Amino acid sequence: MIKDLVQDEAILSTPCEPATAEDAAVAADLVDTLEAIDDAVCLAANQIGVTKAVIAYQDDDGATHVMYNPKVLMGLGGAKVEESCLTHEEVTRVTRFAKIKVAFDELVAGQLTARRRDYTGWNAQMIPPMVDHCKGKLI
Repeated sequence: MIKDLVQDEAILSTPCEPATAEDAAVAADLVDTLEAIDDAVCLAANQIGVTKAVIAYQDDDGATHVMYNPKVLMGLGGAKVEESCLTHEEVTRVTRFAKIKVAFDELVAGQLTARRRDYTGWNAQMIPPMVDHCKGKLI
């Protein structure tokens, strides 16, 4: 179901609870909402009002991916970039990385399965701000 985006800083700054397989409906709402917003490429669950550690992003081919409980383990090639957010109007300068390693859970056959993957380029820039959202960190 497509949800309204949340602008309330109290919700956005609340650290998210760990997600479980029972949060599949949250992930589905997140994907539906992301795909309904023109030019949006990533969302965290607290941006739709649910304080669970779930994010969705679209890769370079436009395919949508979901991560449960994502954690950025390392970043290489840091640089300052300007970044905006769907739920925060200001453009902010932050450090993002050319390559990151992320640990996350993926829903497979109704069970969360642990994964680790390396990301580069655009995906390496999109995932960290969503992980920050899960931590309640506002840019």
